[in-house]
Amino acid sequence: MYRHLIFVLLIIFAFSSNSSAFAKKKKVLIFSKTSGFHHASIKEGLAALQAMATAHKFTADTTTDAQKFNTQNLKQYAAIVFLNTTGDVLNPQQEKAFEAYIRSGRGFVGVHAATDTEFEWPWYGKLVGAYFLHHPAQQFANLELIDAKTIATAHLPEVWNRKDEWYNFKDISPTIHVLLNLQESSYQGGSNGQQHPMAWYHDFDGGRAFYTGLGHTAESYTDPLFLQHLWGGMQYAMGIKKMK
Repeated sequence: MYRHLIFVLLIIFAFSSNSSAFAKKKKVLIFSKTSGFHHASIKEGLAALQAMATAHKFTADTTTDAQKFNTQNLKQYAAIVFLNTTGDVLNPQQEKAFEAYIRSGRGFVGVHAATDTEFEWPWYGKLVGAYFLHHPAQQFANLELIDAKTIATAHLPEVWNRKDEWYNFKDISPTIHVLLNLQESSYQGGSNGQQHPMAWYHDFDGGRAFYTGLGHTAESYTDPLFLQHLWGGMQYAMGIKKMK
């Protein structure tokens, strides 16, 4: 784990550090509670995000404790990351606290299984932008760059071929601004058609939300392209930079 963390730190320090001064004193909460499938890669994701915090001089608290979702505690955070959460992770009182948090102008980052979360909470579905439907076996596929002018995508190739677990979605919000589209002709098992968003952002209910469907595999969290993609979304959610 130590060698892994050092490797991740080196990758992230290679990124542009222009935003580090703006990130200083910012805090984020990384929430990784699961009540459904538990991704083994959560531990790599936590290490990568903690390394990102060190590199860019912000503070990252980690928890699986839903009791942290109360008004008093949440107000200290610029953004909350749902890292491969699954199932019903918050009770009604905690949901209300999170809604008030977003309405206060704060940010949300959803990684991969964040769309496989809180199916009975319509507000959350609109915040994250879609719900998970099903997925085929992990395989290589092509991601088409839809918007190359954002801090989450400017570094990416026009066609990005990578291996991951490719979600099919339902209840896709019409308000999302799509960043990456999955080319279903490049793999087996897609069911969303030509318009198959895989990463997006939008302003929502007074706050900001970024989602990436990438991040199932442990290898994602040592991939410089993915980590810079995620850092771009983090900056937007934290209010450090506009998306473009």
